[in-house]
Amino acid sequence: MASHNDFGREAEQTAVRYLQQKGYEILERNWRFQKAELDIIAMKDNTLVVVEVKARTSDYFGAPESFVNPRKMKLIVQATQEYITRNDLDLEVRFDIISILKNRYKEELEHIENAFYWF
Repeated sequence: MASHNDFGREAEQTAVRYLQQKGYEILERNWRFQKAELDIIAMKDNTLVVVEVKARTSDYFGAPESFVNPRKMKLIVQATQEYITRNDLDLEVRFDIISILKNRYKEELEHIENAFYWF
């Protein structure tokens, strides 16, 4: 497996541990629908929280969270709608981003709640 895949998997695991420490219940990881993948689906305070994890080794081209573009947001929302339908849920939904910048000099994690909204 390519090292960038290992880096991504490690970043998602870091995000899961962070969320669990904050009291989130992890419901799903890497849930797929059509062309979309929901990195983490969690529950906290009767809110379904869909978390996109973005990790980079450098912020030279921008912060990791800046790579969640409108097209990606639309895919995430569509997949979330399908997840809600399949599981017959009636809950508040929130879209978060966990941004991880990790290299040999630093490791930063930023949790951005309500990073974007339904279209």
